Amino acid sequence: MRRERFDKMNVVPFIDIVLVLLVIVLATATFVTNQTIKVDLPSASSKKSEEKKSIHIAVDKDGKYFYDKEALSIELIEERLMKLDPKKDLVSLHMDKESAFQYFVSIIDILKNKGFENISIITKK
Repeated sequence: MRRERFDKMNVVPFIDIVLVLLVIVLATATFVTNQTIKVDLPSASSKKSEEKKSIHIAVDKDGKYFYDKEALSIELIEERLMKLDPKKDLVSLHMDKESAFQYFVSIIDILKNKGFENISIITKK
C-alpha cells in the first residue's frame, strides 16, 4: 500500500466556520450597544457650560518657572495649581533641554500630589 504525500490542505471548511462566526458576532454586536436608558433631560435657564482650562508651565535653562508666560516661584505655581480641577484641566509642561531634571521632578511631584490626570509634556521633533 502506497501513502500519498500531504502537500496541500483544504481550507474551505475553515473559511466556512470563520464566516459563520463572523455573522454571529455582527448579528449580536448591534444589540449589545443599545442597552442604555433613554431619558429626556429637563432644560434650565441657568445652564453653565463647563470649560476646560489649559495651563502652560515652563522652566527655562536657568531654572525660572513660568505659569502661562508669567514668571512665578514654585510656591506660587503650587498655590495656583491647587485651585484647579485635576480631572478637567490640562497642564502642559515645557522644559528646556538644558534645565536640571530636579525642576521637572518638582513640578511633576506637585501635579501628582494634587491628582492631575491630564498632563502633557511638550517636546519638539
